[in-house]
Amino acid sequence: MTVDEKQPVADNGESSPASSQYASVNERKLMAKIDWHVVPCLCVMYLLAFLDRVNVSNAAILGLKSDLNIESGTKYNTALTIFFVPYIIFEIPSNVLMKKLKPHTWLSLCMFGFGLVMVCQGLVQNWGGLMTTRWFLGMFETGLFPGCFYLLGMWYKRSEAQKRFSFFFSSTTLAGAFGGLLAYGLGQMDGLRGYSGWRWVFIIEGVLTCVVAIGCFFVVPDFPEDAKWLTEEERAFLRDKLAKDVGKSAADASMTWRDIAAVFKDYKIFIGGLMYFGQVVTAYGYAYFAPTIIQTYGYSSVKTQLYSIPPWAASFGFSMLIAYLSDKFRHRFLFTIIPMLVAMAGFGILLNIHDTAQYHVQYGALFLVTSGCYSAMPVLVCWFAMNLGGHRRRSIGTAWQIGFGNIGGIISTYSFLSKDAPFYRPGYSIGVSFLAFSAAMSILYFLAVWHDNKKRDRAIAEGRIDPSTITEEEEELLGDMSPTYRYAY
Repeated sequence: MTVDEKQPVADNGESSPASSQYASVNERKLMAKIDWHVVPCLCVMYLLAFLDRVNVSNAAILGLKSDLNIESGTKYNTALTIFFVPYIIFEIPSNVLMKKLKPHTWLSLCMFGFGLVMVCQGLVQNWGGLMTTRWFLGMFETGLFPGCFYLLGMWYKRSEAQKRFSFFFSSTTLAGAFGGLLAYGLGQMDGLRGYSGWRWVFIIEGVLTCVVAIGCFFVVPDFPEDAKWLTEEERAFLRDKLAKDVGKSAADASMTWRDIAAVFKDYKIFIGGLMYFGQVVTAYGYAYFAPTIIQTYGYSSVKTQLYSIPPWAASFGFSMLIAYLSDKFRHRFLFTIIPMLVAMAGFGILLNIHDTAQYHVQYGALFLVTSGCYSAMPVLVCWFAMNLGGHRRRSIGTAWQIGFGNIGGIISTYSFLSKDAPFYRPGYSIGVSFLAFSAAMSILYFLAVWHDNKKRDRAIAEGRIDPSTITEEEEELLGDMSPTYRYAY
C-alpha cells in the first residue's frame, strides 16, 4: 500500500546504507542510542507542557471559578480561548527560530518561560490576571509541540517514525492521567499558607516545569548533523540512511519569507492543516472539560479528579497499539480512520444515553472518545510530517499544521457551556461533527498523495521526466516536491 523509499522505488523503504561502507556501525544499537537520547526528554517536556495547559480544568473543579468570580457566563471559556491566539500566531516563526538557535536552547527556553507563567497563574486575583497569564502561557508553549515533532521527524525514517511519534504524543494522555492524580493530591493542600488548593496545583506544577527546563538545556538533542554524542561514522550512516528515505535534508537551505511562502504553493499543505483542525476540536473539548463532565455523574470534586485518570490511561494503551500496527503494516491511512470511528461510537453513546441509572455507560463512553481521538492524532501528524522532505518544508509544514489546527482549540473552549449541563448535547454534537470533518480531510489527503505518486510514476514511464537530469542539489532543495519522491500512505 505504501512506498517508503525515494529511489529505487522497489526497495520499499527497508534498505540501509551498504554494510561494507559502515562496517563498525550496528544499526540496531545505533537506533537504541538515538531513541534514548531523543525520545524520553522530549516526552517529559511535552508531558509538562500539556499538563500546564490543561490543569486549569482540574483547578476549575477545585474552586478557581468561585474564587475569581467567573462561575456564570463565558468568562471561564474566554480564559481558555485566549491561550490559542498567540499559540496559533507564533507557530511558524517559532520553528524558524528553533532552526537558527538550535533545539536544546530554544525548547528549554520556551519551557522555562511557560513554567514561570504557570507559577504566576497560581497567584492571580481576578479574571484579568487569569487572561494575562493564559496569553503568555500560549506564547511560550507555541514552540514546543511543533518544534518537538519537527525535531523527531529529522531523526527517523518514515517506516520507523510512528511508534516514536505516538509515544511522544501519548505524553498528552499521561499528562491527563498524571494531572488528575496530582490535582487529587494537591487539592488536599487547600488552605495551606492561605492558598486555595487550585493555586497549589498551578504553583507546584510551574516550579516543577522550571526545574526540568534547566535540566533539559543539557540533555535535549539537536539535529543529527549537530549531535556531538554520535561518532563521525554513525552520523554519516544516519545521514545516508535518511537520505535514501526522504532525500537529503538540505540543512543549510535558506529560510526567507519567500522560501516560506513557496511551501504554501503545495495544496497538500492546506489539507494537512484541515485534517488536524478537526481532531483538535474534539481533543481539547475533552481535555478542558473532562472533569466537569465527570462531575455531573455525581462525584465530589476530589473524587472527580481520580475518576478522570482511567480514560486517559486507556487511551495511552490504545494509542501505542495503533502505532505498533501502523508501523508493522507500514500504513497510515486506515489507522487514522479506525480510531476516529471508535471515538464517534463513544460520542454516539453520550448523545443518546442520559438515564441517571446508566452513568457507568456514559463513563465507559469516555474511554472510547479518548482512545479514538488521542490515537488518531499522532498518526495524522506523523503521516503528514514524515511525507515532507527536507528541513525547510518539514519545519514550515509541521508548524502550519499544528498552528492552523489549533484554531480548533478556540471552538472547543466554547463547546461545553455551563448552561448545557448536565447532558452537554451541543458539545458532543460538535465533537462528532468535527471528527467526521477530519475523517473526510484524511480521505482527501490519501487521494492527493496517491494521485501525486501515480502522476510522477506516469511522467517517468512516458519519458516526460528523466530522473538522471535532476541534480543532487536540486533534489535536496525540492524535498518531497522532487519528481523522484514517493509519498507514504
